[in-house]
Amino acid sequence: MKRFFLLILSAAILLPVLALSACSSGNSGATGDEADYDGGYQGEVNVYNWGEYVSPGDDGMLDVIAEFQKRYHIKVNYTNFETNEELYNVLTNSNSTYDVIFPSDYMAARLREEGMLAKLDFSNIPNYKYIDDRFKNMAYDPDNEYSVPYTWGFVAIGYNTKMIEEGSITGFKDMWDPKYKDDGILMFNNSRDAMAIAMQLCDPPIDPGSTTFTREDIDRATQKLIDEKPVLKKYVMDQVFTEMEGSQSGLCAYYAGDIMTMMDNNEDLAYCLPEEGSNLFNDAMCIPANCKNKENAELFINFMCEPEIAAANAEYICYGTPNTGALELLDEEIVSSELFNPPQEYLDKCYTFSNIDDDIYAYMQKRFVEACSASAEVSSVEKRSVNPAAVWGVGIILLVIIIATVCIIVLDIRRAVKNRGRIFKR
Repeated sequence: MKRFFLLILSAAILLPVLALSACSSGNSGATGDEADYDGGYQGEVNVYNWGEYVSPGDDGMLDVIAEFQKRYHIKVNYTNFETNEELYNVLTNSNSTYDVIFPSDYMAARLREEGMLAKLDFSNIPNYKYIDDRFKNMAYDPDNEYSVPYTWGFVAIGYNTKMIEEGSITGFKDMWDPKYKDDGILMFNNSRDAMAIAMQLCDPPIDPGSTTFTREDIDRATQKLIDEKPVLKKYVMDQVFTEMEGSQSGLCAYYAGDIMTMMDNNEDLAYCLPEEGSNLFNDAMCIPANCKNKENAELFINFMCEPEIAAANAEYICYGTPNTGALELLDEEIVSSELFNPPQEYLDKCYTFSNIDDDIYAYMQKRFVEACSASAEVSSVEKRSVNPAAVWGVGIILLVIIIATVCIIVLDIRRAVKNRGRIFKR
């Protein structure tokens, strides 16, 4: 995808900053020409985000983090997580503190319900006015108190047309097909997305968007994942980029925006909107209750909601944006893409994750780990591959060994009795 739009956008943003820097006398020696502001910071903000989730300044694009630092002289300590579960574990089980986090919908709901999010002061976030109303009052934040929508998207399928015939992939079921084993099949390395795909393929299917699941539901989905193990190459998250862009693997389920990015970097890649329907998700910007720099955090969120900044991020990550101002700036090639903006009839087939009970959530995590490590029961694929004749053969051999052993024991006892009698007579 051409980056011409972002080159113009970057210039439009940077020129006023350069002019301001030239006129200002309080810049501690920093200039607008610097790639990154590196002195005289007047505070900091600790940001915990998904990988590849802001425009980094590559290929002439806008470096969003550097732009924030230059504009406000606030240091951004920026780190990444790979899954919502990793985010939750870090927030609850480590001494690390963050000021801005980017959880998905169901995780934002869980953090809110557990009192782990701070209420936002929207007087510090005036750019909230650019958020489309259809992304407000969401189930994970019904009163719009704890979050600002950042992106939205869904799960799609990517595949390499040099390995797999174009048009032959139609749904998630193909990821269980043995004929694609040698092409390299990649599955999500997170419990919610992997289990959801498996749930849809169970017979009868299980609704992944349900607010309640039973242990039996989880067990059935786990078994479906175990059934996939004989044809699966590995479970991945961000490693999917290396695998697919480098043509090391031929088939994956992953987030549509990332598949769009991978296609941009490998012209042999194609996509499929899974016929079964898919996970429709929203990611939001939130502030943890124990943050140390709340005003800086709200300033950062407001900055991310500027139309030019939101457009730069959307153009880079290729995820849908809830920012109406950004949509007006994006190139038509992006906005018209099915991976960026799928048709409504497809969205109607999709589901949204809900926050589920802690005990079921913990059980799902446990069973997913077992499925990944193949420590659960033998898969039905392996069971079907067992040769009955071979089983009978092994049984007969064992029976012969047992009979022979018994005979030897009996003979030994008889000899012992006879020998005992001879010794006694002496």
